[in-house]
Amino acid sequence: MLEFMPLVLFAVICIVLMFGYPVALSLAGTALAFAGLGLGLETLGIDAHFDGGYLGAFPNRLYGIMSNQTLLAVPLFVLMGVLLEKSRVAETLLDAMAMLFGSLRGGLGISVTLVGMLLAASTGIVGATVVTMGLMSLPTMLKRGYSMPLATGTICATGTLGQIIPPSIALVLLGDVLSSAYQQAQLSMGIFSPKTVSVGDLFMGALVPGLILVVLYIAYVAVVAWLRPQSAPPADRKELMAELGHEGGLGWLLLKGLVPPIVLIIAVLGSILGGFATPTEASAVGAFGAMILALAYRRLDLATLRDVLRSTTHVTTMVFMILIGAALFSLVFRAYGGEELVTGLFEGMPGGVVGATLIVMLVIFLLGFILDFIEITFVVVPIVGPILLAMGLDPIWLGIMIAINLQTSFLTPPFGFALFYLRGVAPDSVPTSAIYKGVVPFIILQLCMLLALAWFPELATWLPDQF
Repeated sequence: MLEFMPLVLFAVICIVLMFGYPVALSLAGTALAFAGLGLGLETLGIDAHFDGGYLGAFPNRLYGIMSNQTLLAVPLFVLMGVLLEKSRVAETLLDAMAMLFGSLRGGLGISVTLVGMLLAASTGIVGATVVTMGLMSLPTMLKRGYSMPLATGTICATGTLGQIIPPSIALVLLGDVLSSAYQQAQLSMGIFSPKTVSVGDLFMGALVPGLILVVLYIAYVAVVAWLRPQSAPPADRKELMAELGHEGGLGWLLLKGLVPPIVLIIAVLGSILGGFATPTEASAVGAFGAMILALAYRRLDLATLRDVLRSTTHVTTMVFMILIGAALFSLVFRAYGGEELVTGLFEGMPGGVVGATLIVMLVIFLLGFILDFIEITFVVVPIVGPILLAMGLDPIWLGIMIAINLQTSFLTPPFGFALFYLRGVAPDSVPTSAIYKGVVPFIILQLCMLLALAWFPELATWLPDQF
């Protein structure tokens, strides 16, 4: 029984998290309890298969976290996203897209998808995108006669694009973890000049699959509008303009609402893809550009700035506290021989690397119901990543598969996080069953994207190979 203590540790942490205790404290507290148990059993002369020497590496782990230049991008990208949210740049952007496409069948749904894509590329925060789009677009779509499932499904699905469209916070964290896992895997194979994989590589790998998902969403909305016109009727442009209350015509609205965010996105992503800046440097460009936009729109006062900085500090502190707790969990897991146990389980699975990958993807999908992407990235990926990469998987492909897998998990009833976010801001007249029904087609589209990536890995690896 004691040889399976790593699996018991993992199961106990999942149970503790399901009770709603703070993630960072749950990880650290449970790990310390199991470390104390292991040391106690060893003191009593019982072989607990626990190597207490691993705990001595914890101070070095803390120093490594605090001095990690890649993780500096997290607070800066969060600052950029919160600035754009609080300064209501997204609201102007949605109005502009609604005016451009609203007069078409399904036009509002297409507008929501495109704005969700741009917000994902601007904020990278799933919850913020779903809530913002739910508050701004859901009432308008329902008022214009859109069916509840189509409206809610479109908002939830486009909100989760923040998981995969760069510069996503999830990709920043995943890229840092996968970089360490890839080097560890190569060292285990006797490669002492290991290749590296960067966050920028993951950004480039996510670009094509992310854009394909956007096209699939738009195609679905267009097909529904064509087959069932009553589900996505067109809006009268003059009525929409009067309702939105914008002056100066469509051209001015597009110039004011569409051009500045696109310029900001091009500045951030273009500097990374062009090799002019690292993701950390580009995040500083994005944060500065978002502040300039907020000032230009005259929506940045002292109270708003205080609110933005407080939100950014809260999210950043949460991320780093979870990372510290996950580092302690990882050390205790390895002290019990967890790495060797998982390696043995994977090597004994039928199907080899394919079977192991399928099992990992299924476990991550199910964990996405109860854990956020941060916990999964810091707890699960460091355990399974080195093993899968040592079996020959491409790190960029694996990272994109994990990101889209989690994106699908966040959409899947009854526990998907995106569903809870939208339920919290949707009117009481919208039943939960309509939200669940609406996301099903988008889940199918994302599963098709996963299958396409599995069959054609080049969708994720082609663009990084060009640079």
